[in-house]
Amino acid sequence: MPGSLIADNKTTIKGVIFDLDGTLMHSSLDFTFLRNQTGCPENTDILDYVSGLSPRHKDHAKQIIIDHELEDAKSSSWIDGAKEFVEVLATKGIPMAIVTRNCRQAAQLKLACEQSLIDILLTREDAPPKPDPTALLHIAKVWELDVKELIYVGDYLYDVQAANNAGMRSFLYAPSINPDYAHQADIVFEHFDILHSHF
Repeated sequence: MPGSLIADNKTTIKGVIFDLDGTLMHSSLDFTFLRNQTGCPENTDILDYVSGLSPRHKDHAKQIIIDHELEDAKSSSWIDGAKEFVEVLATKGIPMAIVTRNCRQAAQLKLACEQSLIDILLTREDAPPKPDPTALLHIAKVWELDVKELIYVGDYLYDVQAANNAGMRSFLYAPSINPDYAHQADIVFEHFDILHSHF
């Protein structure tokens, strides 16, 4: 049987889902560069924009993004405290998953040998990208757990929205200044050492 963690006096957490870039792993993805290269307007989601392009332009834009993601993956490293937290969850038998808007090849490259600690990896090739909750709900179904027994840990608005859309609690990683959407998250934390205190 999977283990569980107590996040408060009311709810037992039986599974943890993470975002990848900016949450578990450092990322130097330059979205200004990607917008310029693909022609994506400033206030438009780049994946939504690319999906609406003609087939010829879509393939070209997708390749630009993938190439940039793969280049980023070559130099990525774990965020301070994140790997240790994942290892603690693993020793307790807590199932873990990653849901990322990244491509699968780059995500696997970033995780490298540590991927064995993570039960499920879902990328934008596997499910509609966040804030769509499809990937989160799929994981809950695979684990046969109620969404209220799971948390989603991320660092951006789409992560919080995806968790809220799925009915899961959202843990927002905000290492510096709290963003203006922080109030939408259930818990905001600035370092993974702090996150331990919530369990």
